[in-house]
Amino acid sequence: MRKYLDILSDMEHKINEGQFLSGHKLPSVRNAAKLYGCSVSTITRAYAELEKRDAIYSMAQSGYYVVGKPRTQLDVTQSKGVDFASSSPDPSVFPYLDFRHCMNKALDTYKSDLFTCGDSKGLVTLRHTLVSHLAGDQVFAKAERIVVTSGAQPALDLLAKMPFPNGNSVILVEQPSYDIYLRFLEAEGIPVIGIARTAAGIDLQELEARFKHGEIKFFYTMPRYHSPLGTSYSVGERKAIARLASKYDVYIVEDDYMADLGEEPGADPIYAYNRTSHVVYLKSFSKIIFPGLRLGAAVLPEKLLETFDKYKRYPDASQLTQAALEVYIKNGMYERHKRKICNQYAARIHALNEAVRRHNDAGLLEIPDIRSGVYVQFKLPQAVNLERLIKRLSEKDIAVASGKRFYLSDYKEREKFLRISISRARPELIEDGVQAILEEVRREVKFPS
Repeated sequence: MRKYLDILSDMEHKINEGQFLSGHKLPSVRNAAKLYGCSVSTITRAYAELEKRDAIYSMAQSGYYVVGKPRTQLDVTQSKGVDFASSSPDPSVFPYLDFRHCMNKALDTYKSDLFTCGDSKGLVTLRHTLVSHLAGDQVFAKAERIVVTSGAQPALDLLAKMPFPNGNSVILVEQPSYDIYLRFLEAEGIPVIGIARTAAGIDLQELEARFKHGEIKFFYTMPRYHSPLGTSYSVGERKAIARLASKYDVYIVEDDYMADLGEEPGADPIYAYNRTSHVVYLKSFSKIIFPGLRLGAAVLPEKLLETFDKYKRYPDASQLTQAALEVYIKNGMYERHKRKICNQYAARIHALNEAVRRHNDAGLLEIPDIRSGVYVQFKLPQAVNLERLIKRLSEKDIAVASGKRFYLSDYKEREKFLRISISRARPELIEDGVQAILEEVRREVKFPS
C-alpha cells in the first residue's frame, strides 16, 4: 500500500510541477513499472486513480496522457471589470491541448479520408458515436436521422426556409428568445409571431390556441436554460407541449443548446415525450468545448429528412473537426471536460445567488431561483431607464445585456430586464457587480427622469 501511495504522490507532483507537461504522453505501464521498481498492477492502479482525479486520460491503443491545464496566463490580460454580458465559455478552460491531441489522433486514424468533401449528413462514424451520446439525454435516434451541421444556427436557418409536411408557414417563437435567430427571421421576411414566456413559464391555453388557429409550421423553444431568462420548463409543461404538437400537427424545434449542463433528474427533453415524430432536436457542442468548434447536431423526423437534405445540399462542417470531436467523445474527454465546466458554472451561479441574497433583501429586483446554467434574468422596476442604467454600469466597467434585444421588433408586451451571464464573470468580482447593479437601480428608482 505504501509503495502505491508513494508512486501516486510522485506522479501527481511531477504533473503539478510541470515535469509531465499538459498533453504529454506518460511512460507505458510496463516502462513505468520498471522505472519505479514495482508490479504492472501497481502502476495500472495509480494511473486509474489519476484518471479519476482528471489528471490524466487514456487513449485506446495509444497510452496515457496528461490532461490540459487551464491557460491561467490569460488572466493577466483580463479586464478588471465585471463581465455579465458575454455568453461564450471562459477561454481559461478551453481544452486546447486535449483537443489538439484529438485532432492529431483523427489525422492518424482517418488520413486522406478527412480531405474529401464528405457526406452532407456528416461523418458517418461521428453520427454513430452521437447515437449513444444523445441517448444519455434521452434522445434516441438512429444514425440515419442525425445530421451534423456547423453549429445549431445553420440548422435553424434551413428549418425556417424549408417547407414542412403540415403545409403551414408561420413560425411561433417565445418572447423573449434567441436574438440572432429573431433578427434572421425578420431580415428574411419569414412569417413569425411571438408568444409570451416569463420566469413563471408559458400560458399553455394560449399556446394551444396558437397551435389550433395560427397556421403554425413550427414552435421554436428552449425548454431548459432559456436564453435570456435562464429558466427551464417543468416536466408537465414539456409533456403538454409534446401532446399539443401531436394533436394539432405542429412541429417543435427544440434548441437544447445547454443540454450538457445537466438538470434535475426526471426532466427529459420534449423530444422524449413526443410519440408522433413532431420534434426536431438541436444540440450544440460549442457551449461546452469552445465557440470556434462550430459543430452541432440535428435529430430530424423521417418526414423532414429528404427536404432538409435538399436544402442543405452540401457538407458545411470540417471533416477533420468532426473526426476530432468523435475521438474527444469516444475517449471520455468530453464527459470530463463537461464536468469541469458544470462545476465552474455551478460555483458562479452560487456566488451570484449569494450576492443577490445579501444585496437584494428589499426585493427591488425580481430574480428567479436558478441553481444551474448560465443566464439569470434581473427584472427591473418600471421606473428604471434601461439605457441610462446600462450606460452608468458601463462607466463602472460592468457589462450587462439589455433585455430589449431579445424580442421581435413589433412585439409590444415586453418585460424590462437585464440578462446576466456568469460564463465569463470572474468569481471574485461577482458580488461587486451585483452590488453595483442594485446601487444604480436604487438611484434610478429614487431619481427617475
